[in-house]
Amino acid sequence: MLPAIRKPVLEKLSLHPRNRHRGRYDFAQLVAALPALEACLIPNPFDAKELTIDFANPESVMALNAALLKAFYAVESWRIPPGYLCPPIPGRADYVHHAADLLANDHRGSIPRGPAVRVLDIGVGANCIYPLIGHHEYGWRFVGSDCDAAALGAAQKIVDDNAGLAAVIELRQQSSKQNIFAGILAPDDRFDLVMCNPPFHASAREAEDSAMRKWKNLGKNLGKAGKTKSNPKLNFGGQAAELWCDGGEVGFVCRMVAESAACRSQVGWFSSLVSNEESLPAIYAALRDVKARRVETIDMAQGQKKSRIVAWRFW
Repeated sequence: MLPAIRKPVLEKLSLHPRNRHRGRYDFAQLVAALPALEACLIPNPFDAKELTIDFANPESVMALNAALLKAFYAVESWRIPPGYLCPPIPGRADYVHHAADLLANDHRGSIPRGPAVRVLDIGVGANCIYPLIGHHEYGWRFVGSDCDAAALGAAQKIVDDNAGLAAVIELRQQSSKQNIFAGILAPDDRFDLVMCNPPFHASAREAEDSAMRKWKNLGKNLGKAGKTKSNPKLNFGGQAAELWCDGGEVGFVCRMVAESAACRSQVGWFSSLVSNEESLPAIYAALRDVKARRVETIDMAQGQKKSRIVAWRFW
């Protein structure tokens, strides 16, 4: 029997006003949606009257995500292969809602809804998270692309296992790791929006160092030479293509900007997450080079983590 939990009283005010996760997680509600989550609950080390999960445990994080998707987004079945990126649902939902506001600016302040709105998700990953949230919240249709065949296979299983998603989510494999839009966009494709969560790191070592920092922030002790019995990379998840690429996020987004000029007539808004503020000057310079007509930077935050969306268009 799940212990009584105090109702959420504090809001995560940094999240978008339409974000469904502004309050604390209601674990009673989430366990009701996914009973398997109950086995993952532990006392909150900061308040023994409340429950939480071990965010360094990949199975617990996956169960939490599955419960959130089922309780709030009508996704009955969601699971990803071990080692793939298990995304924070509140932050991903924030991107979707800010993107909706961006589209609303072109529709007299009213968010366009329904399957007439088409969105391209670059790097959809095994989790398929943006299409799942975006379709539920706004009824949009999605095309998701990825260069990882195994990730696409996992995403396709999520689509196939949930009624109605196959009609609104299409997945396409990018055959070249050097291309972003070429090989994905058909000549007759038209998209209102492009979304992207780029690889943030410039090397495998940089990605591993980031995992170690997260591990320490969760209070996990490292032994001699920084080693630990558990593997932070496995706990936080992420395959190489999800975590790093040559040039890091600056290199990836700048390539995305350069390629966007060639398909400018097929897309309304291009956009990408940008994790590091230091990446912005190079991205802005790339946007000037391709003569983007309009550029928007939207700040986002979840707790101590700050990021932003950079969006641009040519008309």
